[in-house]
Amino acid sequence: MRVIVTGGAGFIGSALVRHLILDKGYDVLNIDKLTYAGTLTSLTSVEGSNHYRFLKADICDISSIHEAFNSFKPDRVMHLAAESHVDRSITGAKDFVQTNVLGTFTMLEAGRAYWQGLSGDKQKTFRFLHVSTDEVYGSLEDDGLFTEATPYDPSSPYSASKAASDHLAKAWAHTYEMPVVVSNCSNNYGPYHFPEKLIPLVILNALHTQPLPIYGSGANIRDWLYVEDHARALDIIVERGRIGETYNVGGRNERRNIDVVKRICTMMDSLRPSDKPHETLIQHVTDRPGHDARYAIDASKLETELGWKAQENFDTGIEKTVRWYIENEWWWAPLRQGYAGQRLGIIKTEATE
Repeated sequence: MRVIVTGGAGFIGSALVRHLILDKGYDVLNIDKLTYAGTLTSLTSVEGSNHYRFLKADICDISSIHEAFNSFKPDRVMHLAAESHVDRSITGAKDFVQTNVLGTFTMLEAGRAYWQGLSGDKQKTFRFLHVSTDEVYGSLEDDGLFTEATPYDPSSPYSASKAASDHLAKAWAHTYEMPVVVSNCSNNYGPYHFPEKLIPLVILNALHTQPLPIYGSGANIRDWLYVEDHARALDIIVERGRIGETYNVGGRNERRNIDVVKRICTMMDSLRPSDKPHETLIQHVTDRPGHDARYAIDASKLETELGWKAQENFDTGIEKTVRWYIENEWWWAPLRQGYAGQRLGIIKTEATE
Protein backbone atom coordinates (compact mmCIF):
# COMPACT_ATOMS: atom_id res chain seq x y z
CA MET A 1 0.00 0.00 0.00
CA ARG A 2 1.39 3.38 -1.08
CA VAL A 3 -0.01 6.46 0.66
CA ILE A 4 0.58 10.18 0.16
CA VAL A 5 0.12 12.10 3.41
CA THR A 6 0.08 15.88 3.18
CA GLY A 7 1.06 17.77 6.30
CA GLY A 8 2.86 14.72 7.65
CA ALA A 9 5.29 16.79 9.71
CA GLY A 10 2.45 18.36 11.67
CA PHE A 11 0.81 17.13 14.84
CA ILE A 12 -1.93 14.86 13.49
CA GLY A 13 -0.08 14.16 10.26
CA SER A 14 3.04 12.86 12.01
CA ALA A 15 0.93 10.57 14.22
CA LEU A 16 -0.70 9.23 11.06
CA VAL A 17 2.64 8.69 9.29
CA ARG A 18 4.02 6.81 12.30
CA HIS A 19 0.90 4.64 12.43
CA LEU A 20 0.92 3.82 8.71
CA ILE A 21 4.59 2.85 8.71
CA LEU A 22 5.18 1.32 12.14
CA ASP A 23 1.80 -0.37 12.63
CA LYS A 24 0.71 -1.11 9.06
CA GLY A 25 3.97 -1.37 7.10
CA TYR A 26 2.76 0.95 4.32
CA ASP A 27 4.97 3.02 2.02
CA VAL A 28 4.38 6.70 2.79
CA LEU A 29 5.30 9.89 0.96
CA ASN A 30 5.06 12.82 3.36
CA ILE A 31 4.48 16.13 1.57
CA ASP A 32 4.99 19.09 3.88
CA LYS A 33 5.95 22.75 3.41
CA LEU A 34 7.54 22.80 6.91
CA THR A 35 5.90 25.96 8.17
CA TYR A 36 6.38 26.94 11.82
CA ALA A 37 4.19 24.05 13.07
CA GLY A 38 5.82 21.33 10.97
CA THR A 39 8.87 19.63 12.41
CA LEU A 40 10.64 16.55 11.10
CA THR A 41 11.79 15.67 14.61
CA SER A 42 8.26 14.31 15.11
CA LEU A 43 9.22 11.58 12.64
CA THR A 44 12.57 10.42 14.04
CA SER A 45 11.10 6.96 14.65
CA VAL A 46 10.48 6.44 10.91
CA GLU A 47 13.00 8.69 9.15
CA GLY A 48 15.39 5.80 8.51
CA SER A 49 12.69 3.42 7.30
CA ASN A 50 12.67 2.13 3.73
CA HIS A 51 8.91 2.75 3.84
CA TYR A 52 9.28 6.52 4.36
CA ARG A 53 9.91 9.32 1.88
CA PHE A 54 9.74 13.08 2.37
CA LEU A 55 9.04 15.85 -0.12
CA LYS A 56 9.30 19.47 0.99
CA ALA A 57 6.66 21.18 -1.13
CA ASP A 58 3.76 23.61 -0.94
CA ILE A 59 0.42 21.96 -1.71
CA CYS A 60 -0.46 25.07 -3.74
CA ASP A 61 2.41 24.30 -6.15
CA ILE A 62 0.54 22.36 -8.82
CA SER A 63 3.64 21.20 -10.72
CA SER A 64 5.26 19.74 -7.60
CA ILE A 65 2.05 17.99 -6.61
CA HIS A 66 1.50 16.53 -10.08
CA GLU A 67 5.08 15.25 -10.07
CA ALA A 68 4.59 13.70 -6.62
CA PHE A 69 1.53 11.77 -7.82
CA ASN A 70 3.14 10.60 -11.04
CA SER A 71 6.42 9.49 -9.49
CA PHE A 72 5.16 7.95 -6.22
CA LYS A 73 2.01 6.40 -7.73
CA PRO A 74 -0.13 6.30 -4.57
CA ASP A 75 -3.00 3.95 -3.85
CA ARG A 76 -4.40 6.47 -1.36
CA VAL A 77 -4.10 10.16 -0.52
CA MET A 78 -4.69 11.43 3.00
CA HIS A 79 -4.86 15.21 2.88
CA LEU A 80 -4.15 16.86 6.23
CA ALA A 81 -1.96 19.85 5.27
CA ALA A 82 -3.61 23.00 6.63
CA GLU A 83 -3.17 26.13 8.66
CA SER A 84 -4.99 25.13 11.82
CA HIS A 85 -4.76 27.64 14.69
CA VAL A 86 -7.85 29.80 15.20
CA ASP A 87 -5.89 32.56 16.93
CA ARG A 88 -3.47 32.92 14.03
CA SER A 89 -6.37 33.00 11.56
CA ILE A 90 -7.82 36.05 13.31
CA THR A 91 -4.84 38.21 12.38
CA GLY A 92 -3.57 36.31 9.32
CA ALA A 93 -6.60 35.01 7.44
CA LYS A 94 -4.96 35.17 4.01
CA ASP A 95 -2.60 32.28 4.76
CA PHE A 96 -5.59 30.16 5.78
CA VAL A 97 -7.49 30.85 2.58
CA GLN A 98 -4.36 30.19 0.51
CA THR A 99 -3.43 26.87 2.09
CA ASN A 100 -6.75 25.46 3.19
CA VAL A 101 -8.89 26.46 0.20
CA LEU A 102 -6.53 26.85 -2.76
CA GLY A 103 -4.21 24.10 -1.51
CA THR A 104 -7.11 21.67 -1.22
CA PHE A 105 -8.25 22.64 -4.72
CA THR A 106 -4.76 21.88 -6.02
CA MET A 107 -4.67 18.50 -4.28
CA LEU A 108 -8.09 17.56 -5.61
CA GLU A 109 -7.23 18.52 -9.17
CA ALA A 110 -3.90 16.70 -9.10
CA GLY A 111 -5.59 13.70 -7.51
CA ARG A 112 -8.35 13.72 -10.11
CA ALA A 113 -5.90 13.85 -13.03
CA TYR A 114 -3.90 10.98 -11.54
CA TRP A 115 -6.98 8.88 -10.72
CA GLN A 116 -8.47 9.34 -14.18
CA GLY A 117 -5.21 8.08 -15.68
CA LEU A 118 -5.38 4.82 -13.74
CA SER A 119 -6.99 1.69 -15.12
CA GLY A 120 -8.68 -1.44 -13.87
CA ASP A 121 -8.48 -2.27 -10.18
CA LYS A 122 -6.04 0.58 -9.51
CA GLN A 123 -8.70 3.10 -10.45
CA LYS A 124 -11.45 1.24 -8.58
CA THR A 125 -9.51 1.04 -5.30
CA PHE A 126 -7.94 4.54 -5.28
CA ARG A 127 -9.16 6.74 -2.41
CA PHE A 128 -8.72 10.40 -1.46
CA LEU A 129 -9.40 11.32 2.20
CA HIS A 130 -9.91 14.98 3.05
CA VAL A 131 -9.34 15.56 6.78
CA SER A 132 -11.22 18.40 8.44
CA THR A 133 -12.51 19.73 11.76
CA ASP A 134 -15.70 19.88 13.80
CA GLU A 135 -15.32 23.67 13.91
CA VAL A 136 -17.04 23.88 10.51
CA TYR A 137 -20.32 23.18 12.32
CA GLY A 138 -20.13 26.29 14.48
CA SER A 139 -21.11 26.29 18.15
CA LEU A 140 -23.44 24.10 20.21
CA GLU A 141 -25.66 25.06 23.10
CA ASP A 142 -25.59 23.13 26.37
CA ASP A 143 -26.89 19.92 24.80
CA GLY A 144 -26.87 18.16 21.46
CA LEU A 145 -24.02 16.78 19.34
CA PHE A 146 -22.57 17.45 15.92
CA THR A 147 -23.61 14.78 13.43
CA GLU A 148 -22.67 14.37 9.79
CA ALA A 149 -25.99 16.07 8.93
CA THR A 150 -25.37 19.18 11.05
CA PRO A 151 -25.52 22.32 8.87
CA TYR A 152 -22.25 24.20 8.45
CA ASP A 153 -21.96 27.44 10.43
CA PRO A 154 -18.26 28.38 10.71
CA SER A 155 -17.35 31.21 13.07
CA SER A 156 -13.65 31.99 12.51
CA PRO A 157 -11.48 32.57 9.44
CA TYR A 158 -9.93 29.16 10.17
CA SER A 159 -13.21 27.25 10.32
CA ALA A 160 -14.57 29.14 7.30
CA SER A 161 -11.54 28.12 5.25
CA LYS A 162 -11.94 24.50 6.32
CA ALA A 163 -15.66 24.60 5.53
CA ALA A 164 -14.81 25.82 2.04
CA SER A 165 -12.30 23.02 1.56
CA ASP A 166 -14.89 20.45 2.73
CA HIS A 167 -17.36 21.73 0.14
CA LEU A 168 -14.72 21.45 -2.58
CA ALA A 169 -13.94 17.85 -1.61
CA LYS A 170 -17.61 16.88 -1.63
CA ALA A 171 -18.18 18.67 -4.92
CA TRP A 172 -15.34 16.74 -6.57
CA ALA A 173 -16.94 13.51 -5.36
CA HIS A 174 -20.36 14.55 -6.69
CA THR A 175 -19.40 16.24 -9.96
CA TYR A 176 -16.48 14.08 -11.09
CA GLU A 177 -17.44 10.91 -9.19
CA MET A 178 -13.96 11.03 -7.70
CA PRO A 179 -13.51 8.54 -4.82
CA VAL A 180 -13.35 11.16 -2.04
CA VAL A 181 -14.19 10.63 1.64
CA VAL A 182 -14.30 13.42 4.25
CA SER A 183 -13.65 13.28 8.00
CA ASN A 184 -14.35 15.91 10.66
CA CYS A 185 -12.65 15.53 14.03
CA SER A 186 -12.90 17.05 17.49
CA ASN A 187 -9.98 18.67 19.35
CA ASN A 188 -6.86 16.48 19.29
CA TYR A 189 -4.21 16.25 21.99
CA GLY A 190 -1.18 14.09 22.68
CA PRO A 191 2.58 13.93 22.02
CA TYR A 192 4.33 16.13 19.42
CA HIS A 193 1.71 18.91 19.64
CA PHE A 194 3.06 22.37 18.77
CA PRO A 195 3.01 24.42 22.00
CA GLU A 196 0.64 27.16 20.83
CA LYS A 197 -2.41 24.98 21.54
CA LEU A 198 -4.07 24.84 24.97
CA ILE A 199 -2.85 21.52 26.38
CA PRO A 200 0.85 21.63 25.41
CA LEU A 201 1.01 25.36 26.23
CA VAL A 202 -0.36 24.76 29.72
CA ILE A 203 1.95 21.79 30.36
CA LEU A 204 5.08 23.67 29.32
CA ASN A 205 4.13 26.89 31.08
CA ALA A 206 3.46 24.88 34.22
CA LEU A 207 6.89 23.23 33.90
CA HIS A 208 8.44 26.70 33.86
CA THR A 209 6.09 28.18 36.52
CA GLN A 210 4.78 30.67 33.97
CA PRO A 211 1.20 31.99 33.85
CA LEU A 212 -1.46 29.61 32.55
CA PRO A 213 -3.76 31.77 30.38
CA ILE A 214 -7.43 30.85 30.05
CA TYR A 215 -9.72 32.72 27.70
CA GLY A 216 -12.65 34.32 29.50
CA SER A 217 -14.16 32.23 32.28
CA GLY A 218 -12.83 28.97 30.84
CA ALA A 219 -16.36 27.60 30.46
CA ASN A 220 -15.92 26.81 26.75
CA ILE A 221 -16.34 23.07 26.19
CA ARG A 222 -14.39 20.87 23.79
CA ASP A 223 -14.57 17.15 22.99
CA TRP A 224 -11.01 15.81 23.36
CA LEU A 225 -9.60 13.09 21.09
CA TYR A 226 -6.23 11.42 21.66
CA VAL A 227 -4.20 11.87 18.49
CA GLU A 228 -3.23 8.22 18.09
CA ASP A 229 -6.91 7.22 18.24
CA HIS A 230 -7.52 9.75 15.48
CA ALA A 231 -4.72 8.31 13.34
CA ARG A 232 -6.28 4.85 13.57
CA ALA A 233 -9.66 6.29 12.66
CA LEU A 234 -8.30 7.99 9.54
CA ASP A 235 -6.72 4.75 8.36
CA ILE A 236 -10.03 2.94 8.82
CA ILE A 237 -12.03 5.68 7.08
CA VAL A 238 -9.85 5.80 3.99
CA GLU A 239 -9.85 2.00 3.80
CA ARG A 240 -13.51 1.22 4.42
CA GLY A 241 -15.42 4.50 4.31
CA ARG A 242 -18.10 4.92 1.65
CA ILE A 243 -17.22 7.23 -1.22
CA GLY A 244 -18.79 10.67 -0.94
CA GLU A 245 -19.60 10.19 2.74
CA THR A 246 -18.50 12.17 5.81
CA TYR A 247 -17.41 10.53 9.06
CA ASN A 248 -17.18 12.42 12.35
CA VAL A 249 -14.35 11.42 14.70
CA GLY A 250 -14.70 12.26 18.39
CA GLY A 251 -13.46 10.97 21.69
CA ARG A 252 -16.67 11.42 23.72
CA ASN A 253 -14.61 13.35 26.26
CA GLU A 254 -16.28 16.71 26.79
CA ARG A 255 -14.41 19.00 29.19
CA ARG A 256 -14.54 22.69 30.06
CA ASN A 257 -11.25 24.42 29.29
CA ILE A 258 -10.87 25.41 32.94
CA ASP A 259 -11.27 21.76 34.00
CA VAL A 260 -8.65 20.64 31.47
CA VAL A 261 -6.19 23.16 32.89
CA LYS A 262 -6.94 22.20 36.49
CA ARG A 263 -6.46 18.51 35.66
CA ILE A 264 -3.02 19.29 34.22
CA CYS A 265 -2.20 21.36 37.31
CA THR A 266 -3.08 18.45 39.58
CA MET A 267 -0.81 16.14 37.63
CA MET A 268 2.02 18.68 37.67
CA ASP A 269 1.65 19.06 41.44
CA SER A 270 2.35 15.33 41.69
CA LEU A 271 4.99 14.93 38.98
CA ARG A 272 6.80 18.28 39.27
CA PRO A 273 5.87 19.84 42.62
CA SER A 274 6.78 23.49 43.22
CA ASP A 275 6.46 25.92 46.15
CA LYS A 276 2.81 26.62 45.35
CA PRO A 277 0.06 24.59 43.70
CA HIS A 278 0.15 25.01 39.94
CA GLU A 279 -3.46 26.26 39.96
CA THR A 280 -2.14 29.53 41.39
CA LEU A 281 -0.57 30.17 37.96
CA ILE A 282 -3.98 30.31 36.25
CA GLN A 283 -4.77 33.71 34.74
CA HIS A 284 -8.06 34.56 33.07
CA VAL A 285 -7.45 36.73 30.01
CA THR A 286 -9.68 38.55 27.52
CA ASP A 287 -11.67 36.03 25.54
CA ARG A 288 -10.89 35.15 21.92
CA PRO A 289 -13.04 37.09 19.42
CA GLY A 290 -15.96 34.94 18.29
CA HIS A 291 -15.04 32.11 20.68
CA ASP A 292 -17.42 29.16 20.12
CA ALA A 293 -19.07 27.97 23.33
CA ARG A 294 -19.15 24.20 22.84
CA TYR A 295 -18.11 21.47 20.42
CA ALA A 296 -19.15 17.84 20.80
CA ILE A 297 -19.02 15.05 18.22
CA ASP A 298 -21.42 12.17 17.70
CA ALA A 299 -19.10 9.48 16.32
CA SER A 300 -21.84 6.82 16.11
CA LYS A 301 -21.59 6.48 12.32
CA LEU A 302 -17.86 5.75 12.48
CA GLU A 303 -18.27 3.43 15.45
CA THR A 304 -21.19 1.38 14.12
CA GLU A 305 -20.48 1.39 10.39
CA LEU A 306 -16.69 1.01 10.43
CA GLY A 307 -16.08 -0.47 13.89
CA TRP A 308 -13.74 2.21 15.25
CA LYS A 309 -13.63 3.03 18.96
CA ALA A 310 -11.34 5.35 20.87
CA GLN A 311 -8.89 3.42 23.04
CA GLU A 312 -8.06 6.33 25.33
CA ASN A 313 -10.41 8.24 27.60
CA PHE A 314 -9.42 11.73 28.71
CA ASP A 315 -7.87 10.63 32.01
CA THR A 316 -5.60 8.01 30.43
CA GLY A 317 -4.76 10.20 27.45
CA ILE A 318 -3.90 13.33 29.43
CA GLU A 319 -1.65 11.35 31.77
CA LYS A 320 0.28 9.94 28.80
CA THR A 321 0.50 13.42 27.32
CA VAL A 322 1.78 15.20 30.42
CA ARG A 323 4.38 12.51 31.06
CA TRP A 324 5.52 12.66 27.43
CA TYR A 325 6.20 16.39 27.59
CA ILE A 326 8.07 16.05 30.87
CA GLU A 327 10.26 13.31 29.41
CA ASN A 328 10.87 14.79 25.93
CA GLU A 329 12.39 18.23 26.32
CA TRP A 330 14.63 17.43 23.33
CA TRP A 331 11.58 17.79 21.08
CA TRP A 332 9.85 20.88 22.45
CA ALA A 333 12.77 22.98 23.70
CA PRO A 334 13.83 24.17 20.20
CA LEU A 335 10.21 25.05 19.40
CA ARG A 336 9.84 27.13 22.56
CA GLN A 337 12.79 29.22 21.44
CA GLY A 338 10.77 30.33 18.43
CA TYR A 339 7.42 30.50 20.22
CA ALA A 340 7.54 31.12 23.97
CA GLY A 341 3.80 31.03 24.61
CA GLN A 342 2.89 34.64 23.84
CA ARG A 343 -0.77 35.54 23.21
CA LEU A 344 -1.89 35.23 19.58
CA GLY A 345 -4.98 36.45 17.73
CA ILE A 346 -5.33 39.84 19.37
CA ILE A 347 -7.13 42.31 17.14
CA LYS A 348 -5.34 45.65 17.23
CA THR A 349 -7.56 48.72 17.04
CA GLU A 350 -6.48 52.29 16.62
CA ALA A 351 -7.69 54.80 19.14
CA THR A 352 -10.32 57.21 17.81
CA GLU A 353 -10.74 60.81 18.87
